Amino acid sequence: MGGTWHSGPAAPATQGEGMPPRPYPTARQRRLGAELRKLREQAGLSGSQVAAFLGGERAQVSHLESGRYGVSAERVRRIAAYCSASDKHLVDALAGMAEERGKGWWEEYRGMLSPGFLDLSELEYYATYMRAIQMLHVPGIFQTAAYAKELILSGISTLPANEVAARVEHRMRRREVFDRPAPPRFEAYIHEAALRMRYCSADVMIEQLDYLREISRWPSVSIKVIPFDVQISGSVHSMLYAGASIPKLDTVQLDSAFDGGFLDAEAQLTKYRELLDSVGHISLSETESRAFIRNIAQEM
Repeated sequence: MGGTWHSGPAAPATQGEGMPPRPYPTARQRRLGAELRKLREQAGLSGSQVAAFLGGERAQVSHLESGRYGVSAERVRRIAAYCSASDKHLVDALAGMAEERGKGWWEEYRGMLSPGFLDLSELEYYATYMRAIQMLHVPGIFQTAAYAKELILSGISTLPANEVAARVEHRMRRREVFDRPAPPRFEAYIHEAALRMRYCSADVMIEQLDYLREISRWPSVSIKVIPFDVQISGSVHSMLYAGASIPKLDTVQLDSAFDGGFLDAEAQLTKYRELLDSVGHISLSETESRAFIRNIAQEM
């Protein structure tokens, strides 16, 4: 995807001729660039100074920091050293991100689905662990195909049949992260409202609830219900917290019908970790949650 700003004796100092910037960098590519920009700004350096150090032009640094140019791991380390970055763990993590090559499975859907869907898949793929709150529907990664289709069709806009099919297929494939030898830990807090909302027929909903109970027994999955009768402090809304190799690179994805923005400022990450912990204190245990979900299914 686009050119890479290589380093080393066998490569030019700047991006190669005829290799245009990426037109649509992924969220992860943008994050790498943003973190390099933070290193530069914390060092009090201008883009022109970094460009001069690397032997390039200011515009190339701008493209790098926006994720539109790739960069090698070696060049990441050179930039970090020039910026006097002292956090070895952060530099190692950024170098690791720079070494990622190839296209993820979600790229097959580029041009069919909006970039937000692809960015979410990428976020889940690279997460070391995930924690989620869902207030109004079952988490997308745990939805059955029938439930997902009905949920998509219940939206305010009419979608072409091929896009509905692509969205459902994409949602099912997100579950592939649990097929790894060492899958990421996923802790989901689901409000009782999400388990009772009728986006579909009773049969489809019962199938979905039964599937939730099944996956709650997977070793890497924890599902806990937030019942109606507990008091919730403050504003609780649907979100996904994706852990990275180091906490500084964690990401929060806000889930809404119209926007699914990513947050990564340290203060925001702290706030959402505290929110997740507070919700954890009022949720049912895993065993209680399975029984609770079974009872709701029996009432349908």
